[in-house]
Amino acid sequence: MDFLTGFWGFGGSFLSYALPFLFVLTVVVFFHELGHFWVARRCGVKVDAFAVGFGPELIGFNDRHGTRWKLCAIPLGGYVRFYGDDSAASTPDSKTLAKMDEAEKRVSFFYKPVSQRAAVVAAGPIANFILAIVIFSMIFMIFGRQVTTPRVDTVQPGSAAAEAGLQTGDMVLSIDGEPIKNFGEMQRIVSGSPDVALKIVVQRGASEVTLTATPRRQEIKDNFGNTHRVGLLGVTRSTSREEVVTERYGPLESVKLGVAETWFVVERTLSYIGGIVRGTEATDQLGGPIRIAQISGQVATVSFAALLHLTAVLSVSIGLLNLFPVPLLDG
Repeated sequence: MDFLTGFWGFGGSFLSYALPFLFVLTVVVFFHELGHFWVARRCGVKVDAFAVGFGPELIGFNDRHGTRWKLCAIPLGGYVRFYGDDSAASTPDSKTLAKMDEAEKRVSFFYKPVSQRAAVVAAGPIANFILAIVIFSMIFMIFGRQVTTPRVDTVQPGSAAAEAGLQTGDMVLSIDGEPIKNFGEMQRIVSGSPDVALKIVVQRGASEVTLTATPRRQEIKDNFGNTHRVGLLGVTRSTSREEVVTERYGPLESVKLGVAETWFVVERTLSYIGGIVRGTEATDQLGGPIRIAQISGQVATVSFAALLHLTAVLSVSIGLLNLFPVPLLDG
């Protein structure tokens, strides 16, 4: 009985990671490859296969254009194979290309003009960005977001905020010229600016006060025990029920927020990569499929909205990484 209980516990734990991971990765990869596929078709390129996953085919069918749509056994990516390709990475088969007649060349990706090939390549990342905007917009429109006013309720003694002169009751108006509407916006700027001097304008009583504060780089643990290195000022805001407001938005405002959220992920990703190059960020914050599976399982325990949010974030990240000239990153 103990063995069965342990086995079921392991199986349950595995499924709690695997199912959310498969959902997230399948959605992101499918739309990425759909971008390549859709533009390739518009450019007259013959598509031999559209695959979600790698390895042996599990199920599939042929459409009326001769494309084989298939789900494969290893769910860690996907690919679109064009006519004349030698591999899933769209490397050309030189022998096949040399034997092509004019009719075959007209439907081969390799023989298309540079502008069309560039459009096909860029379509995958663009599809990821569009997917992220759509998901973020849906979250804002359907679920809204919980916010609190950017008021300082407590200042930790000896913290960066205390040294800068922030006081209890201060209402943060802007940081480095960026208007602050809620405490979450303040947290985002501060957490992404460790060791960077920030110009903070606060409302203190009837007057505005300008302060300079430098968030300190510190390690924090989230609710799942994951460690993150972020910038902290050392201020807190009350999260009591009466202090938290759920804001809901119409379609147009949701799309605007979706675009802004997508740009925020792009900006933070590029900033982090730049930090790695400069040596100010550690590479241990990076993760592959196993890390994605772990985070997916953890986020799925919070809510479906949180899992959708993770899907959008990963869609932006994968779209951005695929803009780098590294063929192995594609798919």
